[in-house]
Amino acid sequence: TNVTALLEFRLVGFSSNPHCQILLFTVFFAIYILTILGNMIIISVVTLEPRLHSPMYKFLKNLSFLEVCYTTTIVPKMLVNLLAKTKTISFSGCMAQLYYFISLGATECYLLSVMAYDRFLAVCEPLHYGVAMTAESYTRLAVGSWVTGGFTGFLPCLMVSRLHFCSYNLIDHFFCDISPLLKLSCSDTTVTEAVIFILSLLVLSSCFLLTLVSYLLIILSILKIPSASGKRITFSTCSSHLMVVTIYYSTMISMYVRPTYNLSSELNKAISVLYTVVTPLLNPVIYSLRNKAFKQALEKIV
Repeated sequence: TNVTALLEFRLVGFSSNPHCQILLFTVFFAIYILTILGNMIIISVVTLEPRLHSPMYKFLKNLSFLEVCYTTTIVPKMLVNLLAKTKTISFSGCMAQLYYFISLGATECYLLSVMAYDRFLAVCEPLHYGVAMTAESYTRLAVGSWVTGGFTGFLPCLMVSRLHFCSYNLIDHFFCDISPLLKLSCSDTTVTEAVIFILSLLVLSSCFLLTLVSYLLIILSILKIPSASGKRITFSTCSSHLMVVTIYYSTMISMYVRPTYNLSSELNKAISVLYTVVTPLLNPVIYSLRNKAFKQALEKIV
């Protein structure tokens, strides 16, 4: 096989229709701006309001900062390519995008698990919460999530970057994702696919299980609350958290916890939009605007 060192890839994107591309650009640009503004507001409010300096809100600030980084890894380049005639990305840029996408995605999984654990302690073990979730415990869990996420992205990116790519350089996607890169490679990708599958299975399944168990225990504890209004408020908040977490994990698991990467490109893109564009907007909104203390702090600052 004639193997060449590719200097750049070309991204297919969503559509070749100019009118469709302008419409998509407008929609995604609006979502991106709202995502950045929403998350920056959350970071500012939690930083400025002393009452929100508890572990729960500090975790929320971490999540908001992560969502800004996560969506910025994908969306700006996607917006440029929607208007550009030549939709290219350099090989090094592609690998960098892949690394940050995997690392930040893994960090989000760890943070969501930690946040669910924090809520479990607050609702189910309120008397021990102050002892279990100290400032030191928060720092250890937050830093551990970021560091572990950074290491999680290293191996898949290294293995993909060492694959051979022949003269054909067209990626049928709107960013450098694992699946289209594996399809594009002219190397034997069996080992790479197996390693990525096992790593995805371990990270996504374990984090989702921990998050799900935490919220199920919270719901069981809520059912024991004698006050009907207390039940309704707490259950409403937790159910909305669980809904967003389920959407995020179900899309990620359907994409990466599979032994082969054979989804159609259009379905692949549609699912990818959910966790790269929509979830970064929904997560902080659900976690903050359904919280009475946060809304009071926001009104006070405004």
